[in-house]
Amino acid sequence: MQKVVSGLTEGWWMFFDTFWALLFGFVLSGAIQALVTRKQMQAIMGDHRPSTIARASFFGVVSSSCSYAASALAHSIYKKGADFTASMVFMFASTNLVIELGIVLWFLIGWQFALAEFLGGAVMILLLTLLLPRFFSSLEENRKASADPSLLETSQAKDGVRSVSFLAKVRAAAGFTMGDFLMLRWELIIGFIVAGLAVKVLPFSFWKALFLSGHGFWSTLENVIVGPVLACISFVCSVGNVPLAAALWRAGITFGGVIAFIFADLISLPLLLIYRKYYGAKMALKLTLIFWFVMSVSGLITEGIFTALKAIPAHLTIPMGNKHFGMNATTVLNAIALVLAGLVYYFYKQRVTSVDNDFAQDPICGMQVRKSDAPASWVHHGVSYYFCMQSCKEAYMNQVETESTGSEN
Repeated sequence: MQKVVSGLTEGWWMFFDTFWALLFGFVLSGAIQALVTRKQMQAIMGDHRPSTIARASFFGVVSSSCSYAASALAHSIYKKGADFTASMVFMFASTNLVIELGIVLWFLIGWQFALAEFLGGAVMILLLTLLLPRFFSSLEENRKASADPSLLETSQAKDGVRSVSFLAKVRAAAGFTMGDFLMLRWELIIGFIVAGLAVKVLPFSFWKALFLSGHGFWSTLENVIVGPVLACISFVCSVGNVPLAAALWRAGITFGGVIAFIFADLISLPLLLIYRKYYGAKMALKLTLIFWFVMSVSGLITEGIFTALKAIPAHLTIPMGNKHFGMNATTVLNAIALVLAGLVYYFYKQRVTSVDNDFAQDPICGMQVRKSDAPASWVHHGVSYYFCMQSCKEAYMNQVETESTGSEN
């Protein structure tokens, strides 16, 4: 029981350490959805040419966020008309090419890991740019074919005509932010609880036994393959996986294995469930396999580069310390984020009481959507319903049909 309590406490501190990044990511996602039109997003990231991939990477770096929020943000810009490959590159950059992650790595493990983060991140982006268009070549065509022409026409008409006040845009951004949170709240709760339990309840010897050591290249190869699997089952998110990565390094895991583990925050099990909700089961499985391959190969290449440069550090054996609450950057940023959360909720409640005919709420997941470019819509008995994705529309139609059949019986 003591271990369970310790695990729940650890899960809370993981949430505390990533709260500010999580909130900022969701707020940025809400702002993009409210302020950037589909036409504008197409102009910024509407393809996967090298210049577009560079922009997507840059935007990802400057909008760094927790992996949960990054997945929501990537999904939102994809819905806005961005190319799928560019959206995924944006997601990887916003979690793996970020300054705060580099700082934590530098002070907790060493500067070599901070440098490897950016070098390996660039390798991952290159691999994604090469692989995703090959495996998802029909994705853009299917999206265009399934789009509602009337909604697209309305969106194009409003891009240059409709004028919205600044306050209305702020309320809309708050609505999108709360909508993203409401849709992902259970995945977040489950993720942090299981992460804490995985670290505290299971003995560390269990984690160490998963990795092969003392066999040169074959140890590295096994480590970079198993590292992302460990990240998946340990449920660790973004910067929160650095303490466990440091522990693995001190236990003798190879440099490339640790790097692959750090990169694999985007395939933790809660995120795989989110991908399934966003893109469907088949596409989520294909994405997971590609992400796993890219993370493993990037870890392998990064270790090869650092080995050639003789820059791999010695394994440390000093105990780790992890100060959470106090006069530090995390506490200050969390305090700012808490104030921001209050403002978001205030404007969200204003949005509920105000009249803005261009926005609606998905009746299935709770996300706010713009009527003029909603991914799916349905008119039932003269009432229009709008949805964040086709699967939500289908779920709602099935729900209405079930309720109707039940009332008849």
